[in-house]
Amino acid sequence: MIWLDVLVQGILLGGLYALFAAGLSLVFGIMRLVNLAHGDLIVFAAFAILLITATLGLNPFLAALIAAPLMFAAGWALQRFVLNRVLGKDILPPLLVTFGLSVALQNGMLEVFSADSQRLSVGALESASIDLGPVTVGTLPLLTFASAVAAIFLLNRIFYSTALGRAFRAVSDDPTTASLMGLNPKSVFAIATGLAMVIVTVAALYLGMRSNFDPSIGPARLLYAFQAVIIGGLGSLWGTLAGGAIIGVAQTFGAQINPEWQILAGHIAFLIVLLIRPRGLFPRAVD
Repeated sequence: MIWLDVLVQGILLGGLYALFAAGLSLVFGIMRLVNLAHGDLIVFAAFAILLITATLGLNPFLAALIAAPLMFAAGWALQRFVLNRVLGKDILPPLLVTFGLSVALQNGMLEVFSADSQRLSVGALESASIDLGPVTVGTLPLLTFASAVAAIFLLNRIFYSTALGRAFRAVSDDPTTASLMGLNPKSVFAIATGLAMVIVTVAALYLGMRSNFDPSIGPARLLYAFQAVIIGGLGSLWGTLAGGAIIGVAQTFGAQINPEWQILAGHIAFLIVLLIRPRGLFPRAVD
């Protein structure tokens, strides 16, 4: 029963990592952009929710509803006026720009919010649990995993069943031909990044409710997101969920054996998957 509980807790933890990774996977799948500031944007969104909560006295869930459109606008502007200028066949300029953005965000948050750890308080929900017979699971981890599944399901529906999704696929496959058909690739890319920032807001909400956060933790969240994306297969959203679950299970098993091995176990699982499937579990064809 102990190991079954460890397995379940690991899968639920994987839901949080999938939320970290979903926006990164969406942006890469559409425009082949690797955003090195992704982890810091998650932390920025967490601080935005915290600020709204403290200012308006709202529940973090309601604060996230206010923060989501603000983050969409920030993501749209970032892509439209900054990242679109450096997109091209050379991947180095976007990496340098997003690296610079990461450094700027970390230092900006440090100046505004200080280095103190913060947390989003949700009262009794933090310790609530559900008895499922053989195991007992926390309500918040279960809600996190359910939100990850819902977010990835909605992103897939948007991507494959809407006019916006057709636009995403068109500019991803051939921006030049798409522009000849009346689409503006730069505007479509901006919408994609804005949508990714909405998912970032959801990830930030659960990050802030489940653990402490401070301006310095962004790179670690980026690392977990990268590992989940690469394990799942670059550009595969459902693969991202599987990748997150694998990282989460590996970490909880490692922690059960020795608490010092938690993070190391996740990295080892990442390497093992890459040795077996170098392109990930569910790779999409990329140019």
